[in-house]
Amino acid sequence: MFRFLHTADIHLDSPLKGLEAHEDAPVEEIRGATRRAFDNLVDLAIDEDVAFVLITGDLYDGDWKDYNTGLYFAGRMGKLDKAGIRVFIVSGNHDAASNTTRAMPLPGNVTIFSYKRPESKKVDDLGVIIHGQGYATKAITDNLAAGYPARETGYFNIGLLHTSLTGRENHAHYAPCSVEDLQSKGYDYWALGHVHKREVVIDSPPIIFPGNIQGRHIKETGAKGATLVTIEDGRITAIETRDLDVLRWAVCEVDLSHCSSTDRVHETVRAACERERANADDRTVALRLILTGRCPVHAQLLERTSHWTEQFRAVAESIGDVWLEKVRFKTARDVELEELIGEDTPLAGLIESIQNLDLETEDPTLLIPELAALQLKLPPETLAGYDELWNTSRENMADLGTEIREMLISRLLQHGDNK
Repeated sequence: MFRFLHTADIHLDSPLKGLEAHEDAPVEEIRGATRRAFDNLVDLAIDEDVAFVLITGDLYDGDWKDYNTGLYFAGRMGKLDKAGIRVFIVSGNHDAASNTTRAMPLPGNVTIFSYKRPESKKVDDLGVIIHGQGYATKAITDNLAAGYPARETGYFNIGLLHTSLTGRENHAHYAPCSVEDLQSKGYDYWALGHVHKREVVIDSPPIIFPGNIQGRHIKETGAKGATLVTIEDGRITAIETRDLDVLRWAVCEVDLSHCSSTDRVHETVRAACERERANADDRTVALRLILTGRCPVHAQLLERTSHWTEQFRAVAESIGDVWLEKVRFKTARDVELEELIGEDTPLAGLIESIQNLDLETEDPTLLIPELAALQLKLPPETLAGYDELWNTSRENMADLGTEIREMLISRLLQHGDNK
């Protein structure tokens, strides 16, 4: 009996996006997150006494800024070497041969597969053979799996591949292949990489994306980790997921429809933050709040969104280990506009005019030409965390248009109520 760990998409020393732009962000925790998650991986490998570790692409996040990244990795490989644990690596699009100009000598327990052609490495003492090929360049559009050799009898066959298969949402279409392509090789396990969300593509033979070990932005929510596989008598007897992340991203919808006062809003948001903290198993949570529901305080929320955001940040801070990444105000008024618009009053006329505003143009630069020029002039780091401002997709512009109309109407109603 032996075990192995399957991991991918580590993106060592990659910056976590959407937090460092804020003054009160846990900067040190953010900067060291991928390393601490990788430390957890190394510790898990040693604690579980695995025979080997498989890394299926994107170990790095492109070329190193300096040699510290390589020194760190070499040190962790040395720790595994002392524990008698071998490591097998294929490169992916982020650490393709053409992307990395620096190199670091690694201990003898590390095998990096060729990017020129598929290779097969035998681990005779375990009866295992591992097949793999790395990336020569970032954009691999060929079916690499087609060139992999057929199953070798008498061995437990493992295939390593960095691929999007037939396509996965939010991931570039690299090294495309089908499940049938992989099945045709007759391997006992396919260790895939590239997709950052864990996915068991099929159970037999197991074709698995383990996901990345540390979420890097708000689109990578939930637990992150590696896959632990147990082999007995040449057969898989257990496949387990082990969490390794140190900072967890979460999106939390909070229904404020029952909130008739600002105090009640604070209480509801606090309860939501506490739930997310409890669900994170003692990890720091980077949280996006989405406030929803028809509520009496809707106009008050929209009138001072910046003020409320800071109030909610204070709530999160008081809980501890909860950091508020962003607040989206999606509440609605508890007044039906159809009734007001039907009235013959100046207020009704203004509301109807606001509703008819065309704010959903596909490209905001058509309305504000200076916006595109400004984006080009600003340093990239100043745009961190403000991706939605520059997102010109029709869906995003429709959302912004709705928010603007809602803000205008709510303020108008509040002003009318004060007359």
